[in-house]
Amino acid sequence: MQGKKTYQEKLFNSFRLSERVPQDNFYRLLKGVLDLNFLYVQTKSYYGDSGQKSIDPVVFFKLCLVGYLENIISDRKLIQHCSMRLYLLFFIGYDIDDELP
Repeated sequence: MQGKKTYQEKLFNSFRLSERVPQDNFYRLLKGVLDLNFLYVQTKSYYGDSGQKSIDPVVFFKLCLVGYLENIISDRKLIQHCSMRLYLLFFIGYDIDDELP
């Protein structure tokens, strides 16, 4: 008997991004050894005290690093690329339902 899968979205998901990224994934390993917290101190003087919040400097650096490693020079293509790859979302610290900058 032939089966047919019909897609039905779940209202509530039990989904953990960290469980979906393999332990030997390059970006998971890189996230484990790369400490970029010094960027907050180094870039503090370039940010104002008023106005809209900017992109997190660590997230910005990680996006630039992904662009370099994946050979993507367009910002729009980089965001599109990162939004479709679970391991990249995990690397930059975003969840599947978070909107990328």
